[in-house]
Amino acid sequence: ALLRGRPRPGEVLAGDGPAAAWRLRCRERLGGGRWLVESLAAEPVLDLLERVGTTPLPPYIREPVADPDRYQTTYARVTGSAAAPTAGLHFTPALDAALEAAGVAIRTVTLHVGLGTFRPLDEETLAGGRLHRERFQVPAATWDEVRRARGEGRRVVAVGTTTIRVLEHLAAEPTPPSPGGEIRGETGLFIAPGFRFRVVDAVITNFHLPRTSLLALVMAFCGVDETRRLYAHAVARRYRFYSFGDAMLAL
Repeated sequence: ALLRGRPRPGEVLAGDGPAAAWRLRCRERLGGGRWLVESLAAEPVLDLLERVGTTPLPPYIREPVADPDRYQTTYARVTGSAAAPTAGLHFTPALDAALEAAGVAIRTVTLHVGLGTFRPLDEETLAGGRLHRERFQVPAATWDEVRRARGEGRRVVAVGTTTIRVLEHLAAEPTPPSPGGEIRGETGLFIAPGFRFRVVDAVITNFHLPRTSLLALVMAFCGVDETRRLYAHAVARRYRFYSFGDAMLAL
């Protein structure tokens, strides 16, 4: 959980809540405001946090999201991400159905986006060439299908920078699946200009903050000069930037 203030390990937080009283114990400080917490009631901790907590939002969104479901993609399934993969917010069930009717195979991967995704790049990250690590899980059958599509010359379109990181990580660091048929791991892959893409050859992505790893990835994919041209066009035409903004398709 993300906790404000300065709690101490072992401290108990309590409140009335909108439906029932609640109590949480701060078990372990994880850094960056993150804590391992436990519920001191019968209610599971994730249910409690959903009931009394608020949706973590990027720093440039200053008003609470009135409808938390507005900050979820239609294909979100697994709890654990600190932010939405915002390129996916443009998709609706009707659009998904239309794409599949047109012959597009839609497959999903899971990446638990970390809080570091919005942090400005610093010299340490640039020098080390690695980002904050984020957990992922991919059905082995999905990864096999992606590789088969590449081998057959079909286009692999990634929806969002998170999807690119997962697929390109698996290409660079092959990971065997678990007995349950899923590939699980962590990625710290930093994609910047000069990176050689092995899997993805098209991407749908929003317009990102300057000096972030997200924009560095777009520059790696589109080229630095072309990205500057595209962003200048977006600014001139008053496109909406960031999480609830417009998107572009880069081929």
